[in-house]
Amino acid sequence: MPEVQLKLDEKQHGGFQLIENDKKIGEMVVSISGTILTVYHTEVDEEFNGKGYAKVLLDEMVAYVREHKYTVKALCPYVFAQFTRHPDEYADIWEK
Repeated sequence: MPEVQLKLDEKQHGGFQLIENDKKIGEMVVSISGTILTVYHTEVDEEFNGKGYAKVLLDEMVAYVREHKYTVKALCPYVFAQFTRHPDEYADIWEK
């Protein structure tokens, strides 16, 4: 299973990167402003489609947000769809 690493620059822009064998195979692009983490885009390399890796990124982001007491602004279609499909699971962190 690949590992997830959060990489942010000095302006709090960056992403959760999915790393396998020292190669980035996916990323969830985010920024943090105050207590809001905005998710812009989630992408996993085509060759890894169907392995649930986007959900791995989502779960890591959600754990990070809960740990830091942030809320999520879901501009990413994937994250928005997951929040919409499972509103009870994400009600505590979803900035609507």
